[in-house]
Amino acid sequence: QEQPTTNNQQQNKPHTNTMAKSAYEYVKYFEETTTCLYNTYIVIRLDGKCFSNFTKKFTKPNDIRGIHLMNDCAKAVMKEFTDIILAYGQSDEYSFIFHPHTTVYNRKRDKILSIVTSIFSSHFVFAWNQFLYDLKLEHPLPSFDGRIMSIPTLRNLRDYLSWRQVDCRY
Repeated sequence: QEQPTTNNQQQNKPHTNTMAKSAYEYVKYFEETTTCLYNTYIVIRLDGKCFSNFTKKFTKPNDIRGIHLMNDCAKAVMKEFTDIILAYGQSDEYSFIFHPHTTVYNRKRDKILSIVTSIFSSHFVFAWNQFLYDLKLEHPLPSFDGRIMSIPTLRNLRDYLSWRQVDCRY
């Protein structure tokens, strides 16, 4: 196996921007790639991180401006992913359901989850002043964590949505 070159050795070679073809390319094999099961609904559930503290200045029990902001974030995600067949939000969380035959990002779990979470979180901050213009956005900035699951049947999907519906009453 080829040994990595030192900085002195590299200085003697012409500069190229082909990092992917370098001696260090082997490290990409340490990356773990897991795909969502085929022919299953991909469900992503995002949850606001520490939102009980974050929303102390919101009108209780439900600040309609915060609800509109969350819905706008969901719309931003759905514009990016046309394979989402349903989005459901309650409290500080949102669920997104991809149809079972989606091929988005070759069904790579980490890629789908990280991009959906990133779009939602960044749009929340970006659109804050549009909905909550009288509240100053302060550190720590709002963020969301996410979970992803593969749900095999329509009945299981219905039960998932029922579980989230029951949760919003408590």
